[in-house]
Amino acid sequence: MTTEQIEIRSLYTIKELEEVRRLESKIWGESDSIPTHQTITAVKNGGLVLGAYCGGQLIAFQYSFPGFNGQSVYLCSHILGTDKHFRNNGIGEKLKLAQCNEALKLGYSLITWTYDPLESINGYLNIGKLGGVVSTYLPNCYGEMEDLLNSGLPSDRFLVEWHIRDEKSADTIGNAFEQDFVLTNSLLQWDVNDKGQPVVLPFTLKDLHNDAVQFVPVPKNYRSIRETDIELAGDWRMRTRDAFSELFDQGWQVSGFKKISNPEIPVNFYILTRN
Repeated sequence: MTTEQIEIRSLYTIKELEEVRRLESKIWGESDSIPTHQTITAVKNGGLVLGAYCGGQLIAFQYSFPGFNGQSVYLCSHILGTDKHFRNNGIGEKLKLAQCNEALKLGYSLITWTYDPLESINGYLNIGKLGGVVSTYLPNCYGEMEDLLNSGLPSDRFLVEWHIRDEKSADTIGNAFEQDFVLTNSLLQWDVNDKGQPVVLPFTLKDLHNDAVQFVPVPKNYRSIRETDIELAGDWRMRTRDAFSELFDQGWQVSGFKKISNPEIPVNFYILTRN
């Protein structure tokens, strides 16, 4: 399957949105799905639901609704899900680009959403490809979640801001630093266990030694760690929480993502610059 075989369109009808609800239940569990009466109300009031189809089958979707912070209106991108049989095919990126185009038609200039910062594949898409920025860390954002993908750990999230009218549409910072420089200047260090997984080591605030740029590592495959070693997954959660929270408090911003191609290095990196 190629992305050219994927059709993406806006969804409006009860039948289409009920199909979205069923796919959401398949991905996250029946108890957590958004009612169709909610999504259709959002669509009628400045919101957006996009569906990705392959051969007439709904395989992914994206749901957004209007947000307001007391000063300006923006599009709050609440959920994006892909059937597990169709993941890693670039569908999420295609949905986000379609979302950008539709949001511009509706008059928006900013799209926001949250995601787990330890999910490298999402970091690469949201920061590295789309050019989103982050300066807000939300500890245990949704409380203790018991759905099929999030149970057992605090639901920490990054709050992404995607300024869709800006000329900068993709991360260019990630290519500005060589791998060896990033590894040498990593804020957090790690060992590798007998499963080939990165074991994050303790750090102290004295390690904030670089005034120009910061590099914070995250596992390439956090989901695998979470499924096999919940204690190690918790270590990564809490130590990166401390690192990002301190950096954001000091005025740093996630503005780039460094994907490490060397398979012997089990981490990728967020790049932070001064706000």
